[in-house]
Amino acid sequence: MARTRGGWIGVPLGVRHALKAHRAARAVFHPAWIPDSLDPTIERLKRFRVVAGAVTSLGVYTYVEGGFAIMELLENALTAAMVLLLLTPLTVGVMLLVWRRTGTVGQLRVPLLNSLKLLLLFIGCVAALVVLGQVIAGSNSQLVVLGVGLVFIWGLWFTGIGAVRVCGNFFGTAAVHRSLPALLATVTSWLTALPDLITGDLHGLGLTLGIVFILGAPVTVTAIALAETRRLKRRYGIRLRTHPANLPPVPGGPPPAPPTGLPHVPPQGNPYGPPHGHPYGPPQGHSPYGPPRGNPYAPPQGNPYGPPHAPRPPHPPQNPYGG
Repeated sequence: MARTRGGWIGVPLGVRHALKAHRAARAVFHPAWIPDSLDPTIERLKRFRVVAGAVTSLGVYTYVEGGFAIMELLENALTAAMVLLLLTPLTVGVMLLVWRRTGTVGQLRVPLLNSLKLLLLFIGCVAALVVLGQVIAGSNSQLVVLGVGLVFIWGLWFTGIGAVRVCGNFFGTAAVHRSLPALLATVTSWLTALPDLITGDLHGLGLTLGIVFILGAPVTVTAIALAETRRLKRRYGIRLRTHPANLPPVPGGPPPAPPTGLPHVPPQGNPYGPPHGHPYGPPQGHSPYGPPRGNPYAPPQGNPYGPPHAPRPPHPPQNPYGG
């Protein structure tokens, strides 16, 4: 779906549509400045990367904890979001040092700031949900529980859909470089599992389940991210080490503006008709096959053998009627 570039809201969002959490999340967490996927295969890889990571993490988490506690899950999500606030700028900073060899950092300032805003917006939504959950848990008023509970349910659905969106585009970093979301997803998944790998904490599980719990998400995300970056490189020539300003043009860009000016104005009138009038018609005035004007065989006026301007003898006036 094509979206308008330059703004934040990617789809029309009125008051009625804003009440629908999934539509509001799509507009807010997938803004207009994020480029569309190059082909459906890459989009499917992104979605599978998000779903696989979420299912692996949530499934093992639910098995370990013996249940599904929504508040504990939100608190863990807030902690993970704060970790992202630290890891994402560090990873992007390393790539900026690599890209400085072939381009300038100033060219990427606007998309980088937009990605940071999106990250802070997501963290704010998760923090608001945690606060609303604590208000519900600590209130004895049914009216407060009912009112805040409705807002909490809407916000939970809104943030959940938003989490899927931001994980797919990884906070809009595709606007900086199309291979950057896959790199950030891989780095984040491995750095999240790093403490358990270092300490050997299997969370009370056996060796097999512990390895699945620790390595399941990063291995799955890494495999899909490698497939995504390999396809970008082979089909579109997009390399992660190349500065975004030096990447080849991608298909499906905006069409060139039509030329303007008098040289490009099409000729007026019927192009198959005669230019001015009928080319085989007679010229205006008289027929070309008729005699010329006047009698060409009539004798010239006056005596051609007489002296020029000879004086005529005088004649007395006569009566034309005789008598």
